[in-house]
Amino acid sequence: MSATLQLAEALIARRSVTPDDAGCQALIRSRLEALGFACETLISGPESFRVTNLWAKRAGSAGADAATLVFAGHTDVVPTGPLEQWHSDPFLPTHRDGKLYGRGSADMKCSLAAMVVAIEEFVAAHPGHRGSIAVLFTSDEEGPARDGTVKVCEWLDERGERLDYCIVGEPTSVDRLGDVVKNGRRGSLSGRLVVKGVQGHIAYPQLARNPIHLAAAALAELTAIEWDQGNAFFPPTSWQISNLHAGTGATNVIPGEMVVDFNFRYATASTPEALQARLQAVLDRHGLDYRLDWTLGGRPFLTEPGALSEALLAAIASETGLRAELSTTGGTSDGRFIARICPQVIEFGPPNATIHKIDEHVEVACIEPLKNIYRKTLEGLIA
Repeated sequence: MSATLQLAEALIARRSVTPDDAGCQALIRSRLEALGFACETLISGPESFRVTNLWAKRAGSAGADAATLVFAGHTDVVPTGPLEQWHSDPFLPTHRDGKLYGRGSADMKCSLAAMVVAIEEFVAAHPGHRGSIAVLFTSDEEGPARDGTVKVCEWLDERGERLDYCIVGEPTSVDRLGDVVKNGRRGSLSGRLVVKGVQGHIAYPQLARNPIHLAAAALAELTAIEWDQGNAFFPPTSWQISNLHAGTGATNVIPGEMVVDFNFRYATASTPEALQARLQAVLDRHGLDYRLDWTLGGRPFLTEPGALSEALLAAIASETGLRAELSTTGGTSDGRFIARICPQVIEFGPPNATIHKIDEHVEVACIEPLKNIYRKTLEGLIA
């Protein structure tokens, strides 16, 4: 069994359902400390939601002028779902038909194992490497993401830590390892709209005001708006209703209010402030009596093609023969926090077809190539 597969299995066996790290970072820390990494553990969050964060760094021989490459990821996993639907214990690493099964296998414990072993191999081959290597792992990525990577980045920024490149081990591949790399993500802006009416008997509509009817034209207009045209890296901004609630449950009562939950997935072509203003202008123009609450889940980030993408794409091509596609599709990730303090952030990991699903798994055959790609990227940037 390879060192990468062995470590991946050891991590999968730890029941690290968010925000519980379940000892994953302690295992990783012991291996990094053996390589001369200075390791720091940051505990954050309330007692009811304690988050474990690991920051580790091995300085390069070039000193303060050395570039720093950070490997980032998360040790927490989502809940298993119904255990009876799994074909094997989700926290017992299991092999079937060339696949490694277990919760977190794809998202993202195989990536973490590949990163650690890649670092071990790189340091053994280049003990005097010029650039610095760092690791940033959290147990609060699958949860609210309030006390994990974002806190570590704030702490690093306050103490003036320099970051130059970051690879986040998110499962970005689609059909084959190495076919897709994420060089950015869209922002997420959510809102809750409460449209007020007057409740009444459905047989006497003249004595009531139906908020569904009042808001229908405004909602139709919002669905038809072209918010922006996107750009070379991002698709156009999307506005979608996720939930709509109204009524008492009775069939003879006009509701007194309607609640609409919605979300913008927006590109760098728009700002959250501009989107908020345009949406509110539509509501005002239709004369609605409403309340609106906003939640900014994350701003978009984009890494233009540069040294990091060139090194990573060259490593992928060398290992797999593929020319990876740069993409910004998908949901948010912790890359949005790291991008505030690091100019080049890219996400790359194994195929994502089974993430968060029952019987999550990875192809065993992609685990060693993933480790090799990470190691070759190190060699291309900081050796």
